[in-house]
Amino acid sequence: MVSASKLISIGIISLSIMIGLGTFYVISDLSKQKRREHIEGIVSQLINFILYIWMGKIILNFSVFIKDPLAILAYPSSSHAFYLAILFSILVNLLQSKDAHKNDPHFIESLVFVSLGTVFVYEFIQLVWNSNAYAFGTLIVVGFLLVLFISLREKIAFSTLLIVTITAWSGGMMLLAFIQPIVTLFGYIMTPWFVGLFYLISMFILINKRRRERRGWN
Repeated sequence: MVSASKLISIGIISLSIMIGLGTFYVISDLSKQKRREHIEGIVSQLINFILYIWMGKIILNFSVFIKDPLAILAYPSSSHAFYLAILFSILVNLLQSKDAHKNDPHFIESLVFVSLGTVFVYEFIQLVWNSNAYAFGTLIVVGFLLVLFISLREKIAFSTLLIVTITAWSGGMMLLAFIQPIVTLFGYIMTPWFVGLFYLISMFILINKRRRERRGWN
């Protein structure tokens, strides 16, 4: 039986995603057709990510899954399952990097904007409705990133914008980790070691990709 608190948490995340997608659809300067295509692509990425979280949960509780597959439903998704889902997403997208849709800078830009908008709405709800004081720091960091992303998107190369955004996010999360007892993202604890690992992997991929495809990313 799903608890009321779990349903509320799912509801908050769903609402945040819908507002993030809705905001993108309203303010994007892309054509309606492109906006719809990008939203479909983002939703597809989201569905895959949820599946990866389940995969992570199964891997982390494999002995339980072998004995009783249905019992895994009762296990909450841990931060480590969330970390694995992020790594799975990166790996799968790398393997599918020849897909023109996923390699389209405009789609990646839309994905980043929706992601930042969704996190901002989620943290705002956590701060105002759930009185979660720790959400304030993340709200400030993500709010700054949104302003930075929107203000620089037409002024610098997209690959550079991604590097700046990921660097600012990682730096902000690291700073919060040192001044707050915990730092969370959608309720999952963000540890400094994982933020550092995510940053290093992201920079390695982006820098190497820019070296190989300078023209395609400008």
